[in-house]
Amino acid sequence: MRPNKAELIEMLSLSGKDELEELYKRAYEVKKAQVGTKVYFRGIIELSNICTKNCYYCGIRRDNANNNRYIMQKSEVLEEAEWAWKQNYGSIVLQAGEREDRWFISLVADLLEEIKSLSNGELGVTLSLGEQSEETLKLWQSAGAHRYLIRIETSNAELYRQLHPADHSFARRLETIRTLKRLGWQTGTGVMTGLPGQRAEDLAEDILFFYDEDIDMLGMGPFIPHKDTPLGHLVDGFDQEKALEAGLKLIATCRIALKDINIASTTALQALNPTGREMGLLAGANIIMPNITDVKYRASYQLYEGKPCLDENASQCVHCLERRIESIGEEIGYKQWGDSPHYLGRK
Repeated sequence: MRPNKAELIEMLSLSGKDELEELYKRAYEVKKAQVGTKVYFRGIIELSNICTKNCYYCGIRRDNANNNRYIMQKSEVLEEAEWAWKQNYGSIVLQAGEREDRWFISLVADLLEEIKSLSNGELGVTLSLGEQSEETLKLWQSAGAHRYLIRIETSNAELYRQLHPADHSFARRLETIRTLKRLGWQTGTGVMTGLPGQRAEDLAEDILFFYDEDIDMLGMGPFIPHKDTPLGHLVDGFDQEKALEAGLKLIATCRIALKDINIASTTALQALNPTGREMGLLAGANIIMPNITDVKYRASYQLYEGKPCLDENASQCVHCLERRIESIGEEIGYKQWGDSPHYLGRK
């Protein structure tokens, strides 16, 4: 049944401590019933921060001259993928700035084939590489990727236009999501909370968008302003507690409304609170995306201010996460892809 918009707005507008605790508790009960309490790792490899896009909120936007641009060597990517496989991660994510040139498209296809080979086909691969043509998506799918995350950021086309230059197309982004679905990818998207001009009604419409588009997985997070962007003037007045609360409310409301999809507890939550990712799990999320990128690149891949774990290597991160997840009574789904029950049900 399609979620009720008024009920979504009510949940998204809660503010009292007791009300919020009750919301998170309700969401956790839905999570236990629908997807269980196993947490699945998606080890993120930040392949490159070179981006053709110029989004007003993003730290790796094309016109940010203060960022040191890089692209990892193929051997480095494969080394990190192999490390994840040997650590019994079920999946990795290849993430990068958006580009559509032939060299980059071929690089990703080659990486996918080699990752599948080195892991004996055991390592699941999610891509987060932005808007792409149907031809490219078919190529990458045949090379071995099976999940794709492309955040819409907001389903409100007018709000989208306010956050992007005129040459950025809301319709193109939506088209990519729909193409992924049509091609049989496990399809993920997501939005930011706390965007300038955003209302609870907008977020409710976002959730209805997820429902209507039959989305399988969500990667959402609070808007955290970056000083080297056109929205950098918002850094000084930024309220971390309010942003964290908004992010957790959105996770909980999505879990209650959408039930059996995968929902990530994103690193942005940890940027706002040291235990933010655990709070996300307790509010209904079931996916964690540890950063396994070499530390020498991490400071150059900051979409927002205050990104955590910039100086911790992947081994430190995984042991820390194990302790954190066990501390809230959940377990890690090692050696498992952790595909969305919603996706599996549709198949």
